[in-house]
Amino acid sequence: MGVTMRAPCKRSGEKEEQEEGVAAAAGRLAGAPEAEECSDVDSDSDREMEGIHGPGGLVKDTVYLRSCQAHSGVPASCFLRQVSTPELNLRHHGLGPQGARALASPLTSNPYVKRLDLRDNGLCGAGVEALAGALSKSSTICDVDLSENQMGVVGVQAICAALTVNLTMQKVQLAGNSLEEHAAQYLAELLLAHTGLKSLDLSYNQLTDHAGEILGPALAENTGLTELNISWNHLRGPGAVAFARGLEANIFLRVLDISYNGFGDPGASAVGEALKTNNVLEELNMSNNRISAVGALSLGLGLRVNQTLRILVMSRNPMRGEGCFGVLKSVRDNPMSALELLDFSEIQVDREFDDLASSVKADTARRWPSASQEESPRLKSTHPELDLALLAFRTVKKINVCA
Repeated sequence: MGVTMRAPCKRSGEKEEQEEGVAAAAGRLAGAPEAEECSDVDSDSDREMEGIHGPGGLVKDTVYLRSCQAHSGVPASCFLRQVSTPELNLRHHGLGPQGARALASPLTSNPYVKRLDLRDNGLCGAGVEALAGALSKSSTICDVDLSENQMGVVGVQAICAALTVNLTMQKVQLAGNSLEEHAAQYLAELLLAHTGLKSLDLSYNQLTDHAGEILGPALAENTGLTELNISWNHLRGPGAVAFARGLEANIFLRVLDISYNGFGDPGASAVGEALKTNNVLEELNMSNNRISAVGALSLGLGLRVNQTLRILVMSRNPMRGEGCFGVLKSVRDNPMSALELLDFSEIQVDREFDDLASSVKADTARRWPSASQEESPRLKSTHPELDLALLAFRTVKKINVCA
């Protein structure tokens, strides 16, 4: 599913067994052994500690190495090479809580790093807590990836509190962190307090119905977020409806991914209601949400009047040809629709839908007879059971149906 699994984190009070790390850190201060090898640097390349160029580079090296020694962490040569660059990429380095503590001190006063990537480092709650202090004080870091770090509620509480006071942060990725409903309250507080946050990734977590009921009102009141990914969670039933109602009142969000949840027909109906009044959202992914033909028809009521949605992905829903037909008909009947891409991938449709798609394509061809070959309507269907995907439906210019 795109999420790396690691062994459970140790409790923050336990002593990590890093005797080699302690020796390596001490050796670095003495100018002896080499640091942990960077994955994107050739193993035969030089590993001189003066690899950091620019004013204060060696001072920063010293601060980091002393911090590693103090926290029994293994120094990462990648940090030493990238500490004066706009992006610090340490993903998949196994830093753990100790390594995170060692990073916190030099990051606090670093004037160069704007993007910090610590995905899949087993930081756990304790490591994220240590980094949160640094992030709350940083005036340069505006993009951070803490995905797949098993931070749990302890880590999310710390990071949300830190970001609430640091309004320079614009993009945050917290995917794959086992976040459950207890984390929702801290996330909601972040959405309400941080008006500068533009992009938030909460995918591959365990946010449930209750989380949806908490996040929905916060989404309604949020002023600033333009992209939200909450796919691969457990938003269902009342939680899905509450979340969709938040979308109805939101006036900033442009891209929303709610795929692989369990919105079902009630959730789809609530999204349809939201689309009637929402005049900002441009991209919506509702794949694999247990939406039947009934839910698709309810969603279509919103598509009949919506004027901003450009991309709608409905793949892998049990809506059959009837549901696909209803959605496409709603778009066709809306002269102000802005839809450019309508995806029904992996949904088996019937002849009635195929006939409607052909009719729409013929109509667009008559309206735009001088369109280029690339933009002109095309129909390619080779699947004997008409298992079709409607890919690239441009209301006024192009519709492309392929098997």
